[in-house]
Amino acid sequence: MYAVKSTLPEQDLKVVGEALQGALVDLVDLSLAAKQIHWTVIGPRFRSVHLQLDEVVDTARQYSDIVAERASALGLPPDGRASTVGRDSSMALVPEGWQKDADAVNTMVEALGAVVAKMRARMTAAGKVDPVTEDILITITGDLEKHHWMFQAENGK
Repeated sequence: MYAVKSTLPEQDLKVVGEALQGALVDLVDLSLAAKQIHWTVIGPRFRSVHLQLDEVVDTARQYSDIVAERASALGLPPDGRASTVGRDSSMALVPEGWQKDADAVNTMVEALGAVVAKMRARMTAAGKVDPVTEDILITITGDLEKHHWMFQAENGK
């Protein structure tokens, strides 16, 4: 069996692996949550919120691939399976059924806030041992914070 080997020391690889796996889980869950809300949002601001949610989905999907490929490049098999995401996500569950536009926005503010907080912690941990992974996490965090800001502005909070 072929195994990809990293040049990082084992203890550094463990830190980076935890950061990348946690980021992957949260990004996959964020993309699923945003798409679920996208399908179920209702209300006078339906269209703007609906479109804004797709922007989050696109961001999360793009970065989940980058994170998974970084893990693979370091010899760490990424795990984005539904059971793993369901067990390990930092986000709260998305409510079932239709969501009023204001409630949908609030759900996204909370979800993005939770993911950003975890990303910042991962960024700090990875930065101590691997600036390449830190750079990826910095970029992701910046884009997620932009989405977080926009959803907060949507409800004037």
